Amino acid sequence: MNNEVAQPEREAFHTEDMTLNVGPQHPSTHGVLRFVVKTDGEVIREAIPDVGYLHRSIEKIGEKVTWHGYVPYTDRADYLAAMFANQGFCMAAETLAGIEVPRRAEFCRVIACELNRIASHLISLGTFGQDIGAVTPFIHALREREAINDLMEEICGARLTYNYLRIGGVGFDIKPETCDRINSFLDHFGPIVDELNRLLSFNKIFVERLVHVAPITKEEVFQYNIVGPNLRACGIKWDIRRDIPYSVYPELDFDIPVGTGEKGTLGDSYDRYTVRILEMIESAKITRQCIKMLPKGPAIGKVARKFKPPAGEIYIRIEAPRGDMGFYVTSDGSEYPYRVRIRTGSFTAMSIVNKLSQGIMVADLIALIASLDVDAPEIDR
Repeated sequence: MNNEVAQPEREAFHTEDMTLNVGPQHPSTHGVLRFVVKTDGEVIREAIPDVGYLHRSIEKIGEKVTWHGYVPYTDRADYLAAMFANQGFCMAAETLAGIEVPRRAEFCRVIACELNRIASHLISLGTFGQDIGAVTPFIHALREREAINDLMEEICGARLTYNYLRIGGVGFDIKPETCDRINSFLDHFGPIVDELNRLLSFNKIFVERLVHVAPITKEEVFQYNIVGPNLRACGIKWDIRRDIPYSVYPELDFDIPVGTGEKGTLGDSYDRYTVRILEMIESAKITRQCIKMLPKGPAIGKVARKFKPPAGEIYIRIEAPRGDMGFYVTSDGSEYPYRVRIRTGSFTAMSIVNKLSQGIMVADLIALIASLDVDAPEIDR
């Protein structure tokens, strides 16, 4: 008699993909932004962005307020870089009406915008380190941003949503003593960049978390319409300030930093980080030149309170911290814009997240989002 007890056959082993929610309330998504992530263990199969949690109808509001009255609303398109949205809309209105901005006002605009670019990049780089696990650099970056906020408050009375630019110029002239304080800050800021490099850029753990992670090829740049630092990180020298020049940028001397793939793969997360570090140095250089070249004269031209540009349409492009920002504005000859449409770099960057996330680890998704520097208000508007 056979004493062996028959064992039931084991079912075939199999796994199932998990569906996870990253956001919309998540510290690493930098705003109310949600990603629907499907994973096989720790490996991501897909990460689909789900936007719309911060939609505020900013474009529709443009049809309901006057041309002058819409300028403060543009601050909200990107609260980290409000000055650029101010400039884009004002340039569109000025071009439609054929208004010539006083030369001093143009220099004031560039000074304010480049300080704002440094402040925006400081938040991007500081939160980048914090997302990866390095908390200390964020405090250092925030300290320097507060110094810039003090300068911005001195220039226009506000620290975040500036409402500084006006159709025809700027709301307030920049005083000589403010220029001296800006120069003093820039003298102080050079060594701070070296400090950030020691804390983050050359940190072995930080570098290894970013190199070879989610590289964007030059072909994908054009397929997905990637702009700004994310574009330049792929080795392409394209900057609206130089290639479709506006304001007084053609008179200024500055470089266009690009990715080199020196530590990893060209266009990877580390290249996207280093381009922003280098851009802060160039912005400081631009600001110094503008202060030195600042001409005498009025800071705003004569513009009617009831501003009514001729009927027509215009598309204006500027180089914001997150890339090519465009304003398509239509006028029907009335005191109110007929149509306002805003194009932002963060919205276009979202289109490539799913492509880049396939095959990377869940922890690397956080590094990917941070490296693209997406900003929730720019995505939803």
